[in-house]
Amino acid sequence: MCRNIRTLYNFEPPATEEEVHDAALQFVRKISGFTKPSQQNTEAFERAVDEISAASRRLLAELVTTAAPKDREVEAAKRRERSARRFAS
Repeated sequence: MCRNIRTLYNFEPPATEEEVHDAALQFVRKISGFTKPSQQNTEAFERAVDEISAASRRLLAELVTTAAPKDREVEAAKRRERSARRFAS
């Protein structure tokens, strides 16, 4: 899985449309191998992003959990700490 795709489920506040779209875009880029498709492939690429965004929104809306929502700021701090340890010089 692409490292740029973040978990979007069970956060407070919930994932935005932009975050869902960005995750879908990263996924399509990963599986297609294109960061920017050719003109000939643009329509198929954009359609795939839209379809994956829609499926992701449906999935996020239908998932159920009893766990308390995660705090975005706390999770971001954890990511920064892991990154700092990983890339420490």
